[in-house]
Amino acid sequence: MRKTKRIFLFPGQGTQYTGMALDLWDASDGVRNLFALASEIYDMDMKALVVKADAETLKRVDISQFTVTLANLSAAYFMKEQGIVPDGVAGFSLGEYAALVTSGVISAEDCFRLVRTRGMVMQESLNDIEGGAGMAAVIGLAPYMVITLLAEWDIDELFVANFNSNRQIVVSGTTSALASAETLFMENGAKRFLWLSVAGPFHSPLMQSATEQFASVLENVSFNDPYLPLYSNVTGNRITSGADAKRLALLHITSPVRWIDEEVSIIADGFDVAFETGPGRTLAGLWRDMDSAVPCSAAGTVRDILIINGEY
Repeated sequence: MRKTKRIFLFPGQGTQYTGMALDLWDASDGVRNLFALASEIYDMDMKALVVKADAETLKRVDISQFTVTLANLSAAYFMKEQGIVPDGVAGFSLGEYAALVTSGVISAEDCFRLVRTRGMVMQESLNDIEGGAGMAAVIGLAPYMVITLLAEWDIDELFVANFNSNRQIVVSGTTSALASAETLFMENGAKRFLWLSVAGPFHSPLMQSATEQFASVLENVSFNDPYLPLYSNVTGNRITSGADAKRLALLHITSPVRWIDEEVSIIADGFDVAFETGPGRTLAGLWRDMDSAVPCSAAGTVRDILIINGEY
């Protein structure tokens, strides 16, 4: 019989919540070691932060990027401890950093250092945006319709940021641009316009200053060729070399997340099952929108992972 082909999908910002990954910390020495490494690099007790931080604190870019990455890697570590190993990896937005670690492109230590800096420069770049900025999901309109409407309206400082599914597109922009778009989208048939729990206009040209600051830090980190199939948000296709992974990591900050194309590539490559390896169930929901026969199961908590192993 052919071995089941598994892919780990790592979620991104907006999935964070107080107390995430603490059950994994309780259950695994390896996860506790990850927390210790993260605490050393971030210069803060990460367990205490996850226990105490409220939603607004966790929403900060410089905190959410680090804590979500730690939760993603903790889930992946516990999955492997339970004998569930991936045959491929992908990450949504920030989640791509956990995918880089799991596919052997960068070390966990380098990942934490990169994500710490990335979060800091992105948080700093928000100070340059007058009146605030954010992201919102447009639900119920096909991608081509969203793109067509945006071209017609020509709203300054509003951009397509995430191609999430055939039923959901995310836009990034200033607060005023998003407010204008909300009214127009609802008037043109959108079922919902959902403001996301993120602090900035990610995956848009509004983050260009962060890219410029991040480039010099990225340059000094070694990127290996992936030893597992690894998929890119920027292209929607496989990343085949460390050099490409590094180049795309820089483009990643301002480029749209092409998750629809990425899911198509994953399914075409013959994966049998997907696991949302990190907090929440956002990616499982987007996966269902693909109407694929390939199931996607939550794998972000001890209970989730024990259920996968048939132990619950």
